[in-house]
Amino acid sequence: MKERLRRIALSLACLAGLAASPALAETYPSRPIHFVVGFAAGGPNDIVARIFGEWLSNYMGQQWVIEDRTGSGGSVAAQYVINSPPDGYTVLFVGPNNAIGASLYKKLPFNLLRDAVPVAGTLKLANLMVVPANFPANTVAEFIAYAKANPGKLNFASSGNGTSVHMSGELFKLMAGIDIVHVPYRGSALVYPDLMSGKVHVLFDNLPGAIGFARNGQLKALGVTTAQRWPATADIPAISETLPGYEASVWYGIMAPKGTPPEIVAILNKAVNAALADPKLVAKFKELGAVPMPMTPDEFGKLVAEETEKWRKVVEFAGLSID
Repeated sequence: MKERLRRIALSLACLAGLAASPALAETYPSRPIHFVVGFAAGGPNDIVARIFGEWLSNYMGQQWVIEDRTGSGGSVAAQYVINSPPDGYTVLFVGPNNAIGASLYKKLPFNLLRDAVPVAGTLKLANLMVVPANFPANTVAEFIAYAKANPGKLNFASSGNGTSVHMSGELFKLMAGIDIVHVPYRGSALVYPDLMSGKVHVLFDNLPGAIGFARNGQLKALGVTTAQRWPATADIPAISETLPGYEASVWYGIMAPKGTPPEIVAILNKAVNAALADPKLVAKFKELGAVPMPMTPDEFGKLVAEETEKWRKVVEFAGLSID
């Protein structure tokens, strides 16, 4: 009964929002916007969100407040946003973890494609395979050989179940035919101390989180997860050069609760695309190994749908499931 009443109230709020949308669009935003991230502070998602948040705060004249709500590979954050009023003041940082989680988690209380609306694409990037600086392998091929010689003794860490960081490792494990054990954390920022000390042995993290540690010698980079070498790290081989067909690209974007007025979605989309056209911001993202991905809401919605189907096939083929 409570759930039914909640849904009725949300529906009425949506209708009210739609009816008032012209007035809302004239005054929006009139208060801070909450930008919800599903991973811990200091990780790549949080880093990128804060860069966008600072720029958008100045551009829109209202503070973008970054909220890190960790858990279940970003699903905790997604559910929080979906259950928020559809008024444009609570939006979700979206990535491959959301597309993966749709099939990996069998009891999700929401469907992102049904319960949220696409707002904008932001960035494209790769994941980077990194190991401790003293790890006894300097290439992907040497890592595979070492793992085969030590079955079940190596751990691959991730930023949480269902993230692109997790699935990059699962896909690598599957295609390489090796036995390595998954160790999920609540965000990749929490992995690095254990990775540097050798408590875990490999991480396939988003470039913004990993590249600095690789460049300063604290970790060793073995490969990128994109189909070809990534422009920002052209000196690092693609994993596919050793495992033909291996590919796990990364993308980021923004979604909002279903029922958010189209006029407000359009305002947000325009603001994000303006950020992606700012040369100074583009240069900052280039330092992190990311490439701008400006999109209309419809284009971003299509990308999320395609990625959801792609990872559903991988999840089913690998026999993965989380209750």
